[in-house]
Amino acid sequence: MRYTSAAIEALIEAFAKLPGVGRKTAQRLAMHVLQEPRHEVEKLSEALLDVKDKVIRCSVCQNVTDVERDPCSICASTARDRSLICVVESPVDMLAFEKTGYFKGLYHVLHGVISPLDGIGPDDIKVRELILRLSRDDGPVVREVVLALNPTVEGETTSLYLSKLLKPLGIDVTRLARGIPVGAELEFIDDATLSRAMEGRSAM
Repeated sequence: MRYTSAAIEALIEAFAKLPGVGRKTAQRLAMHVLQEPRHEVEKLSEALLDVKDKVIRCSVCQNVTDVERDPCSICASTARDRSLICVVESPVDMLAFEKTGYFKGLYHVLHGVISPLDGIGPDDIKVRELILRLSRDDGPVVREVVLALNPTVEGETTSLYLSKLLKPLGIDVTRLARGIPVGAELEFIDDATLSRAMEGRSAM
């Protein structure tokens, strides 16, 4: 069904472009926005623009952070174990580990995985930044890198590629234990399973 209002139809089309949002959900969201008071819609609009204007990638770990907070709060924390870095695919995966409260090291966010079928190679994700970070003479001594990528074909490919790059640097390279189902995404794994996977990580 197409709405008689071009403005509503445009809003539905915009919502439908969001990942995981089909047309029916987009219609419900549009109707919700229509029924909200103007000041609430303005707050939503401001929040959307703030994300584009005020959020950057941390210059150290590539996680998202605010413009006025670089490095991010995790990289700047003196309570973290700076000899241990967990490599994840996305900021959402990093949040999943933080939620467990188990991991006390630092992170590196790749913002993707190697996927030749989709035309995504090592230069398209934050591999170069990881290598530069680990190779710096003035940085903290990193003794272990945990490859915590999703157990998919692309995640495995990326893990193997990184392992080959990192081992010559004299750094222990480990991966999560195999308690996570193949094909599962880390953001949907429960806290206990994630904690056990990190605790039982093994060498690559």
